[in-house]
Amino acid sequence: MRVLAAMSGGVDSAVAAARAVEAGHDVVGVHLALSRAGGTLRAGSRGCCTIEDAMDARRAADKLGIPFYVWDFSERFRDDVIEDFVSEYRAGRTPNPCMRCNEKIKFAALLERAIELGFDAVCTGHYATLIDTPDGRELHRASDAAKDQSYVLGVLTEAQLAHTYFPLGSTPSKAVVRAEAEERGLSVAQKPDSHDICFIPDGDTRGWLAERVGAETGDILDRSGAVVGRHEGAHAFTVGQRRGLQLGVPASDGKPRFVLEVRPVNNTVVVGPKEALACAEISGDRFTWAGRAPADTTFACHAQIRAHAEPVPAIATLEDGVLTVRPDDPFDGVAPGQTAVLYDGTRVIGQFTIARTVSAVPVEA
Repeated sequence: MRVLAAMSGGVDSAVAAARAVEAGHDVVGVHLALSRAGGTLRAGSRGCCTIEDAMDARRAADKLGIPFYVWDFSERFRDDVIEDFVSEYRAGRTPNPCMRCNEKIKFAALLERAIELGFDAVCTGHYATLIDTPDGRELHRASDAAKDQSYVLGVLTEAQLAHTYFPLGSTPSKAVVRAEAEERGLSVAQKPDSHDICFIPDGDTRGWLAERVGAETGDILDRSGAVVGRHEGAHAFTVGQRRGLQLGVPASDGKPRFVLEVRPVNNTVVVGPKEALACAEISGDRFTWAGRAPADTTFACHAQIRAHAEPVPAIATLEDGVLTVRPDDPFDGVAPGQTAVLYDGTRVIGQFTIARTVSAVPVEA
């Protein structure tokens, strides 16, 4: 195949590219420049896609003897990831920017250009497995459960999966990848993994959002609607949050309270007991299938609501363009804007953005 290897500058993408070369494919490396302004993306081990990452990616490509390019995707990244992040928070939802980056940048914009240029597939260092069956290509969990990234890849469609390549999917552990990088003489062998939000340079998400969304004081309410405190900007709160609530009225039972809901329309935050975070139902209309669609409109599955959450047995129903999931046991602390990924065993069925939640604990009269 003609393979375009997306090289972030980390050890995973470097080893993935190396394996593609070793498999006999015609490989070209590319690094995505996601910001035109120096210092606006995080540096060191706390971010990705920085200038130093581009240099690490180039050194890895040189070591592998493959052509290497840097492509400017900064405008697409700003529009599809950063602006989406801001607008979601402004609407009171909790987005996953890494999920959006995979959906809009790495497997939409990048893949589209790759296909236009005659490449057969885009290769990345994600830990996930692709299996070709008579019914089409399937996306499955990686062999290493601790590194499995199938959740953040749940946004991929059948057409996108047909042009993806994940050489690390069957690797038993990250230690094996680092050892292989050492053996291959790749300088990124011991480079720390990136984490956090790459486009917030100092890690202060609350301050970063305040500059763009605006910080307007408002009421903190209990489930009955009584005012129990004040906040300095609803955007700074997420469902499940306990710390930093600054409540002026203690709970009648003396127990701590948690954020249950953020209401941007009237700039209020709703708090309540921990047990009220239990969620009996989630639903949304922004859904995609990773490969073939389910044969029935109601089907059993396992639902995962965070990248590192345990999958929960559930029943999913598609009706009138809305996908609804009811877990056997309640989810814990679900926020609108999160992504729910549905599984059949290790296979990813599809995903949707959560728009509505139903508490498992009714409000007392």
